[in-house]
Amino acid sequence: MKRMLKLTVRARTGDQFEGRNLADSLLDLYKKQGIGGATVSQGIKGYGLRGAAKIDVLGLSVSLPVIIETVGDYEKVERVLGAVKKIVGTNGMITLEEVNAF
Repeated sequence: MKRMLKLTVRARTGDQFEGRNLADSLLDLYKKQGIGGATVSQGIKGYGLRGAAKIDVLGLSVSLPVIIETVGDYEKVERVLGAVKKIVGTNGMITLEEVNAF
């Protein structure tokens, strides 16, 4: 067992950073910083400070929740935290928690 940090970002499918998809921007950052892996999960419903997440079939818009998670060594996760905050900005929520990895 090893104590590690889990970094979770909750945002929306269409959120962007500098013209790129937010989730892609985070995955690229994690890879470049040597974090071993990350997962992007698509939600089906949700709500938050920016209102309800939904699909508008007639308007062809998608605004569904997306969760981007990574687990890594303390040093690596703490090293990327500032950049993650910049990428996410006001587009979502960032959580950080200690986990036991096996």
